[in-house]
Amino acid sequence: MQITVKQIRSKCSAFALLALLSSLLGGCTGYFLQAGVGQMRIAMGKQSIEKLLNQDELTVYEQQRLELSQAALAFAHEAMLLPDNGSYRSYYDTGQSYVVWNVFAAPEFSLQPRTWCFPVTGCVAYRGYFKAGSASKYAAKLEAKGDDVYVGGITAYSTLGRFHDPVLNTMLDMTESQFVGLLLHELAHQKLYIKDDSAFNEGFASAVEQEGLRRWNAARKSVPEPGEESFRELADAVLALLRQTRERLQRLYGSGIDEPAMRAQKNELLDELTFSYQRLVASWQIPNTRGVPYSRLFATGWNNASLAAVATYDDYVPSFDALLQQCHRQLECFYEEAERVSQLEPDQRRTELNRLLSRSAVQTQKDLRQ
Repeated sequence: MQITVKQIRSKCSAFALLALLSSLLGGCTGYFLQAGVGQMRIAMGKQSIEKLLNQDELTVYEQQRLELSQAALAFAHEAMLLPDNGSYRSYYDTGQSYVVWNVFAAPEFSLQPRTWCFPVTGCVAYRGYFKAGSASKYAAKLEAKGDDVYVGGITAYSTLGRFHDPVLNTMLDMTESQFVGLLLHELAHQKLYIKDDSAFNEGFASAVEQEGLRRWNAARKSVPEPGEESFRELADAVLALLRQTRERLQRLYGSGIDEPAMRAQKNELLDELTFSYQRLVASWQIPNTRGVPYSRLFATGWNNASLAAVATYDDYVPSFDALLQQCHRQLECFYEEAERVSQLEPDQRRTELNRLLSRSAVQTQKDLRQ
C-alpha cells in the first residue's frame, strides 16, 4: 500500500496528540491509554460546524440543533461571560448513545463516594470509559469487593479548555433547555474548576447552567415546551425525596448497629424511596414523552453509589444560588466570590458552602410563607 505525505502527516499528528494526551493523563497503558485514544478519536474526527452548516449533508433536525448550538454559544460568551476559546464550534458523531460511561462507587455502608485521582483534573468521584463494556467490567470488579456501584452514560464532558470540545451527537436529542443548559454547564467548568472537589465543581456549573437558562429564556421570550415546567417541578420534588433518604441512611450508617441489621434497614429505606417515588409520580400529570425525572435510576434500583452521584451534582447548587443572590445576580461579583470560596482550604470551603446552604434554606422557607 502506498502511503502519501498527507497520510504521514496525519499519522504523525495523531501520535503527537496521543503523546500529549498520555502525558496529561499520567501514562499510556491500561486505563489511561483507552482515555487517550478515545479523546484522540474525537479530536481528530470533529468537523467545523460553520462548514457543515454550508453543506447539504445534515438532516433538518441536525441543522436546527447545530444552529441552536452557535446561538447558545454566542449567548454564553456575551451574556454569561463564559470562556471563548474555540470550544463547541465543531461537531463529532460518536456513533453511540453516550460519549463515555462513568463508574461511580461507594462502600456498602457509606455515602462517601470513592474517588480516582488524575494529573489534570485532580481527584474526582467517578472513573470514565469510552466503551460501555469496559465500564461494566470495572464496575463488576468493585462490586465483587463489596462496593455499591453505578454505571451512568454521559452525553458530554469538559476537557477544561485543554482541547476545543465539540458538540456531540449525544447532545442533539434533547429539549432546547437541556441542550443549551448542557453547553452552559460544560463551559462553566472552563470558567472555574478546582482539583479534588467534584461537589464544588458540579454545584458551581449547575448553578451557572440554571442562571443561564433563566436569562436565555427571558432574552428569547421562550415559551416552555409542553410539560417542561411540570417536569422541572417534579424533578425538584424527587431531589428533595433523595436528600431525605440520604439523611436517613447517613443516620443509619452512624448508628453502630451490627451489619446484618444495618443491611436490612438499608434495603428497607431504599424500597421505601422507590415506593414514595412511584406515589409522587402517580400524583402528577406529566405530558412529557421523554419520561419522568430519574426514571432510569429508579428502574435499576438505588444504592449508595447512585445516591452519591446525584448528590455530587445537586448538593451545593442552592449554595451557589445563594451566592448569586448575595451578589444581586451580578455575574462579575458572583464569579469573583466563587473564586474566593474555591481558594479556601477544603474544610473552610465546606463550611462556607454549608453556611450558604443554610442561608438558602432560610430564604426558601420565607418564600413559602409569603
